[in-house]
Amino acid sequence: MNNEILELHHEHIGVLSIQSELPVKNGIDLAKAYTPGVAELSKLIEKHNELAREYTISGKLVAVISDGSAVLGLGNVGPQAGLPIVEGKSLLYKTFANVDAIPMAIDQVEIDAFVETIKNMSHSFAGIHLEDIQAPRCFEIEDKLKELLDIPVYHDDQEGTAIVVLAGLINAAKVSHRKLSDLKIVLNGVGASGVATAKLLAAAGVTHVTLVDKEGILTKSSAQLNPYQEHLLSLFNKRESGDLSEAIVDQDVFIGLSTGNLLTKEMIRTMNDNPIIFALANPVPEVTPEEAKEGGAKLIATGSSDYPNQVNNVLAFPGLFAGLLEAKAKFVDEKLQLHVAKTLADLVENPTEDYFIPNVFETRVVPAVKQSVVNFFN
Repeated sequence: MNNEILELHHEHIGVLSIQSELPVKNGIDLAKAYTPGVAELSKLIEKHNELAREYTISGKLVAVISDGSAVLGLGNVGPQAGLPIVEGKSLLYKTFANVDAIPMAIDQVEIDAFVETIKNMSHSFAGIHLEDIQAPRCFEIEDKLKELLDIPVYHDDQEGTAIVVLAGLINAAKVSHRKLSDLKIVLNGVGASGVATAKLLAAAGVTHVTLVDKEGILTKSSAQLNPYQEHLLSLFNKRESGDLSEAIVDQDVFIGLSTGNLLTKEMIRTMNDNPIIFALANPVPEVTPEEAKEGGAKLIATGSSDYPNQVNNVLAFPGLFAGLLEAKAKFVDEKLQLHVAKTLADLVENPTEDYFIPNVFETRVVPAVKQSVVNFFN
């Protein structure tokens, strides 16, 4: 355990605090900010509920919600142990996009109870950001919330990952002089991130995708196939059963959203020339960039800040929600995800092997994504 990290978080009791928007220094200030002034707001909102988002924090506050059942690299740690993750995401919202967000941990209750809990408190928020919720549970939760709520519902492990992966793949295809729609892709790991990424690739016109999980190539006869994975199989070219080493032969792209040390340089050598490797498992990638290069790969992305071309959801969610709030938008759909992915890709005007995904600290990223979202709804 890193003592410096523990001391830092202990000293501040977390990484967030609440600051007031209005001064309260005298009786007049008090009357305006609280009683009796707020009675006027209550009377107005009672007659016109929609005005709450014009006059209260519900017009700008995002709830970042987790049950801690699928924390990246850690697994099911439970809701309270998942709280540092959503607290960190809330900090990034404020730091990168000046979006107010509050972390919330909910017990791992039955799906309908989880949905009902969020629905019952949704009047306080302008958007819902779901985080670290186990698949396939997360798919049903998100679908039900989207049906019930009139505010954006977004699952970062799904939509955020899919957007950034697609942005990187658009530019990797350019650098390797291939058409995106012609790419033959192996996607290893068909959980929340994998399902969403595969869906977005299909929406972008990609049809040659082989889905692989720990049991091997997914087929209609695969054991424990959930309905979301089954739907994906109808979107892509069919492949016979086999393991990853068989699935990857003669493919152009490997996208790993699984666990570390699954891909070898020998496997990469069986791919087509100039293979594209997205080894995104954290903290240990499916293959290290060094070993991928030994296998013949030149276009390599990871989930780590230790290497160039990091696939990091921070490229997506702060600007995305900043735009959703400004546009007073009510949804996040595949068309918007495609639009944002293209915006991110376009930020790299002349992509190269060493730079085809923007860096999270490039100051132009959030404004560009925010404006692209606003333009999408206008």
